[in-house]
Amino acid sequence: MGTSFNQPGPIDQYLKYLAAGQFKLQRSRSSGKYYYYPRAFTLGMSSRDVEWVDVSGLGRVYSSTIVRRSAKHGGDFNIALVELDEGPRMLTRVLGISPDEVEIGMRVRARIEPPSWEPAASHPLVVFYPEAS
Repeated sequence: MGTSFNQPGPIDQYLKYLAAGQFKLQRSRSSGKYYYYPRAFTLGMSSRDVEWVDVSGLGRVYSSTIVRRSAKHGGDFNIALVELDEGPRMLTRVLGISPDEVEIGMRVRARIEPPSWEPAASHPLVVFYPEAS
């Protein structure tokens, strides 16, 4: 018996979870290591070793940069690398504060929402907001 190509790939599955309001990542059953970006397999790990699990959505800003644009082109925005409490890092945006206020080490919490900067987007994304103190 061969592999069925009608099954959704890992990226499709990830996007389906997001569309359903669920933030899930892949995790190795044997090692407990979490993976981001979704993948069909990883060196030394069989596809049967991978499971989808809920994640906390909590993390810290690992790095951040500001993209400067004029107001007529949407204004400034940040691009951040957030390290999730589970280990993986995600390239994303920190919203709800000025791009100048995003700091390395800042605690953040994930939300799943359509990207406000791309109204025609076909699926929601994971973005982060500062965690309330």
